[in-house]
Amino acid sequence: MFTIEEYASYDATGLAELVRSREVKPSEVHEAGVNAVQLADERLHACAEGPWETPLDAATDGFFTGVPFVLKDLLCHAAGVPLHLGSRALARGIVFDQDSELMARFRRAGLAAVASTKIPEFALTATTEPLLGGAVHNPWDPTKSPGGSSGGSAAMVASGAVPIAHANDGAGSIRIPAAHTGTVGLKPSRGRVPIGPEVQEAFYGNVIDFAITRTVRDAAGLLDAVHGNLSGEKYSAPTPARPYRDELSGPSAPLRIAVCADSWSDRVVHPEVVRTMASTLQLLSDLGHHVEVVAPQIDWEDFLSALTITYCAGTAADVVPLGEALGVGLSPDYFEATTIAAAEAGRAMTPMDLARAFATNNKVSRQLATFMGEWDIFVTPTSITPPLDLGTFDANDPSFTAEDWVRHVIAPHPTCALYNVSGAPAISLPLGATDDGLPVGVQFGADIYREDLLLGLAAQLEQAQPWADRRPALHVTNLKEPV
Repeated sequence: MFTIEEYASYDATGLAELVRSREVKPSEVHEAGVNAVQLADERLHACAEGPWETPLDAATDGFFTGVPFVLKDLLCHAAGVPLHLGSRALARGIVFDQDSELMARFRRAGLAAVASTKIPEFALTATTEPLLGGAVHNPWDPTKSPGGSSGGSAAMVASGAVPIAHANDGAGSIRIPAAHTGTVGLKPSRGRVPIGPEVQEAFYGNVIDFAITRTVRDAAGLLDAVHGNLSGEKYSAPTPARPYRDELSGPSAPLRIAVCADSWSDRVVHPEVVRTMASTLQLLSDLGHHVEVVAPQIDWEDFLSALTITYCAGTAADVVPLGEALGVGLSPDYFEATTIAAAEAGRAMTPMDLARAFATNNKVSRQLATFMGEWDIFVTPTSITPPLDLGTFDANDPSFTAEDWVRHVIAPHPTCALYNVSGAPAISLPLGATDDGLPVGVQFGADIYREDLLLGLAAQLEQAQPWADRRPALHVTNLKEPV
């Protein structure tokens, strides 16, 4: 019998190696995985659909064959599995009769999907507390948010329920929950992973699909399995010089690393985040890299203003037609208050508003690219706070204007959206902890298409300061009895 304790001790690469060597049968791994997802969901409330007794079909010869996996309830979809998008308007779900391209690639990689995970309504905030189904809890402390919008996926990985989970990122939605759950969150470059065929882009190119993992080698292995251009996609990325798994030996030479621990927003950086940044700077120096405290000069208020326009316009483009198709308009019986506020603000915007936002985003992208011409890596806090209390981001609070709501959501994670706007890759690594044991993430960004640099450095940091064996209070190995 393959126990949950054994199952949760392996990452996805390790589980797949057990299956390939026939030390464990895929059915045994699946049984342990379904039991683990069920245990975790009872305490964390992370599932939108499932767990399913029978996994979705997947290849028997893929790199991750036999590995249990969960899908975020957004964009990447499996044939026959309802998508709810975290909204009461879609409580019955949208069902597609075919896979998205990324889902097809997940299947070819051998990943066996066993459930889908919750998101906040339309993935519009940095927590995962939809009115549809209720809040997802952080396994490190159930009074805290796991972040968002990929909080359901992050909670499942952090709790040991699955070693790898689909996620996507429009302004930090992979990296923020990774930082708040002690997991690895890589947002690849724009165009690296296909988003179609149903859409060419989401939120004006800001959104990219990928995953949350427990280890760097799983992130590298998965990127090898799913990257590559798809005919008809709006964006594409050049083929990497070699497999990403080959980067895991670490950088071939010392890197030029810029570090900034200051707040880019109107909020104050939490002291324990400052402490984590200081220890990270020291660790990078000890590893032989050239490290300086320096940052690009980007106007925060201009950037936030542009992001507010694209946030609201993108929300309106998705939500207004849905409300019309359902015959409910923007009714609060179907949509949360801040979704309605953003959709109404977006509906009132003009083409000139969008043009001004795109001009600002172009300026920001060029400033970041110029800065990265002098540096290999730019390091910042993923979030300027440790995990926040559930309820901090109340998406159904009608007192928020659209502008105030976007500021409220974005300000605690001010540098995350830089990489969505520019299209460059970034990764959050669990390199710190608060005095009471809550995880603190650090973000590493590179120039566009340089995932190789990020993964090489991340693997080096993981070896120097391992994190995969850290277990939160609500971990599947101790959920058989009340914690």
